[in-house]
Amino acid sequence: MNKQRTGSVTGWLNKVPEAALSFWIIKVMSTTVGETVADFLAVNAGFGQGVTRSVMAALLAAALFMQFRTRRYTPWIYWLTVVTVSVVGTQITDLLTDGLGVSLYISTSAFAVALATIFFAWYQVERTLSIHHIVTHRRELFYWAAILCTFALGTAAGDLATEALGLGFTWGAVAFGALIGITYAAWRMGGNAVLTFWIAYILTRPFGAALGDLLTQAKIYGGLGMGAMWTSALFLSVIVILVAVAQIGRSVSHTNQITK
Repeated sequence: MNKQRTGSVTGWLNKVPEAALSFWIIKVMSTTVGETVADFLAVNAGFGQGVTRSVMAALLAAALFMQFRTRRYTPWIYWLTVVTVSVVGTQITDLLTDGLGVSLYISTSAFAVALATIFFAWYQVERTLSIHHIVTHRRELFYWAAILCTFALGTAAGDLATEALGLGFTWGAVAFGALIGITYAAWRMGGNAVLTFWIAYILTRPFGAALGDLLTQAKIYGGLGMGAMWTSALFLSVIVILVAVAQIGRSVSHTNQITK
C-alpha cells in the first residue's frame, strides 16, 4: 500500500524513516552513544546511576510526547527519541545486571521473550510488522515498545558475548558485524524484508555497544582508550549533522509539495 494513501486515511504520513544507508549509520552511532553517554553521565560526570536514570527517563518521556504529537516523520524528533531510548535501554540492562545481580543469560533470555511477545501481539492486532505503515497511535505504541526492547536485549546480548562468553570488545564487534553482514546478504538474496530488518535492528545494538566499549575503555582492559566523553561527542556530532541534512531535505520536500 502506498504510504501517502495510507496516511490519507488517518491524516498521518508514515512516522518513521526509510531504512536507507543514512538510517543504519545513525542507528549504529545512536546505539554506541547509548552505551557511552550512560557511562559518562553516571561515572565521569559523577551523577550516579540513580540521578542518570531519572534524568534520562524524563528526557525519554518528553521525546516520546513530541513524537506522538507529530503526524509525519520529523527527523530531529524521531532520532532524539531513538538516542534517549538507547540510553534508557542500556540503563535497564545495567540496572538488572549491576544493581540487582541478574545473570546476563537470564536477562538476555527474558528480553528475547519480551520482544517476541511484543511482535506476536503487534502482528495479531495489526497483521503486519512493517515499518512502512506506522500511521496510527496503536502501531506507533507497538513500534516504540519493540524499539525499547531491542535496545535492552541488544545491550544484554552484547555484554553476554563480550564479557560472560569472553569474546572481548574487538571480537564482539567483529562477530556482530559479521552477523549484520549475513543478514544484509540474506535480504539481498530475497529474504523477507520485515524479518531481516528487525534482525538487523536488534544486531546493531550489541554491535554498537561493543564498538562503544572498544573505543572508550582503557587499553589495559582491551579498549582504545578514547574515553566516554570524546567518543560521545564525536558520534553525537556525526548524528547531528546527518539528522540536520535529513531535516533540511524533509523541509524542502514539504515546501515543494505545498507550492505545487
